[in-house]
Amino acid sequence: MGDRIAPSPHKGGKGKAARKRGPNRRKSADAAPTGEASCEKSTSSTPKYSHDNRFDGFPGRGSWIGKTAFAALDLGTNNCRLLIARASQDGFTVVDAFSRVVRLGEGLATTGKMSDEAMDRAIEALSVCADKLKRRNVVLARSVATEACRQAVNGAQFIERVKKETGIVLDVISPKEEARLAVMGCHALLEPGEGPALIFDIGGGSTELVLVSTNGLVPEILDWASVPWGVVSLTESEPLEGEDDVALGDAYARMRRKVSDAFAPFAARLPIGEGSHRLLGTSGTVTTLASVYLKLQSYDRKQIDGLHLPTSAMRDISQELAALPPNGRAKFPTIGHERSDLVVAGCAILESIFDIWPGERLGVADRGIREGILRALMASDAKRRDRR
Repeated sequence: MGDRIAPSPHKGGKGKAARKRGPNRRKSADAAPTGEASCEKSTSSTPKYSHDNRFDGFPGRGSWIGKTAFAALDLGTNNCRLLIARASQDGFTVVDAFSRVVRLGEGLATTGKMSDEAMDRAIEALSVCADKLKRRNVVLARSVATEACRQAVNGAQFIERVKKETGIVLDVISPKEEARLAVMGCHALLEPGEGPALIFDIGGGSTELVLVSTNGLVPEILDWASVPWGVVSLTESEPLEGEDDVALGDAYARMRRKVSDAFAPFAARLPIGEGSHRLLGTSGTVTTLASVYLKLQSYDRKQIDGLHLPTSAMRDISQELAALPPNGRAKFPTIGHERSDLVVAGCAILESIFDIWPGERLGVADRGIREGILRALMASDAKRRDRR
């Protein structure tokens, strides 16, 4: 414990100065949502797509800034996501992105392996990513895989197939590394406050919980946990046995119990009663529920990333969705049929997080592992150039 999460190319005060220059990206949604007016936006200039995604200092104004393309690829249990960016003096600017639902972990909970169909979907998405990496002349990239590849008995064979068919070398990272990268990518959106904060990432096959201290220049990881329940694994472990009110309620209660039991060891270590219990979530679950809260007709990252809203409202939305059959959930524009079967598991996990860390507000981050990877790559490249 006590891990510093953000790499810095220089020691001393440069990292601190960089943080002070950053724009305030926090938005508030305490009042009833009213579309655009519900989000308070900073008037400071920010880099395209990414807001305050800075790392702690550049080695001067070298001509390499803005010319070198970096890439981060995250193959999760449910999604395949790619981000390509160039460094800038105040962070980085995204020049290309890709995201596709591949459901790589579909059936994994029952069979212990990834299905041929799931692997084919992932290979197809990764082939698109490989083409983008070539077209953008990426010189430094990191591609990671998470819970599905960690758990599947055919994970190693799949990694080899990916390398052979796409040229992409996937690094199967540990749960701790996954948590560290997620925190590195989104911690700038934490609200100011006293005491430790809880940052969490609800994935497809697992959920990472990270307790951080924000007393220093960069967040310090005080404690963390990873449980094998994400939106895919939990959905498959507790299938619906009907679509009447009783069946829906029973399925949600079983999910809640299962997640609460898994959180129990970590919950017992939490310093309840200290500080303001700040919360920040990075996942499709929190961004989707935030878009439902704002009544968006289509997903809008600008309104979601950096939003802070009442946890009580997120509980209400979670319980409302859990009481609806899949077709009823699909009627919400930002859920649709693609997410209607998985969103309830995300709601169960989210409510269980609120149970163990009872904060009044939830920060929402549409950023995470990929941004953390980019920050680390750029910082490492800056250190290398500075040594020359």
